[in-house]
Order: sequence, then structure tokens, then C-alpha cells
Amino acid sequence: MGSFMAMSFKTMVACGCVAAIALATLACSPRRIPAVTIAGLMEDRVALDGVLMKCNRDPLKARGDSDCVNARIAIERLAAQVDPAVDAKRLEDFERRREQLRLSEERKRRQEQESKANVDAYHLPVIPVESTPLAKEAPPPTVSGTNP
Repeated sequence: MGSFMAMSFKTMVACGCVAAIALATLACSPRRIPAVTIAGLMEDRVALDGVLMKCNRDPLKARGDSDCVNARIAIERLAAQVDPAVDAKRLEDFERRREQLRLSEERKRRQEQESKANVDAYHLPVIPVESTPLAKEAPPPTVSGTNP
């Protein structure tokens, strides 16, 4: 029959060494960083920018990467969260500033036209004019001593 110690001491030590090496290999391997969640990316804009930069650097690899997919979804959700009241106020401010700019440009143009229309005789350039000789006229009739 057999002995209860079917394994020798050397085989037990060898199995123990193999198990220790396997555990050391698993413990030393780099840990897999979990994918960043969409909510986490929406809250942390710096992380979102970093993930997008990584994805844009290598677009072929990034198509299947879960971080890139989550970043794109986070961007879409952030874009959809634009408050209509804030957008309307921004548009109103833009229109008001545009109207102010238009009025100031119109005022400037009107002042330029008025300055061109008003001629100041004291500041006109002097243009030399050649004088023409006067034609000799007949002397005016004089009163003579004879009476008609």
C-alpha cells in the first residue's frame, strides 16, 4: 500500500518555490488603472482635458479605449448642459455691445463728413493765380466848357 507521504520533501519545496514565484510575479505586475467614469470626468475638467489630449495624440488606439469613449460622452453631456438663460444673457450682451459699436462708428463717420463739408477760409491752401493785364479802357467822358 502506499505511504501517506507520497511526495518527497524536495518536490514540496519545488512546488512552494513555484507558488512563491507566481505570487511575486502577480504582486509586482503593474496594477490596471480603472477607467475614469463619465461623472468623474465631468467634475474634473483638467482630467478631461488630459484624457482628450491622450486620445487625440493616437486616434487609432483611442477608438477602443474606454477612457476616450467616456471623455467623448462627458464632452457631449457638458455641451448639452448649457443653461438657456445664460446663453440668452450672453446673446443680449453681444447685441448691446454691437449696437454701441455701430452707433460710435456712425457718429465718427458723421463727424468726418461734417468736417469735410465745412470749409474754413482761413485754413484753405493758397493757390498762386497769375494776374492778367487789364485792357486799356477809353477814358470816361469829361465835362467840357461848351454848352450845347
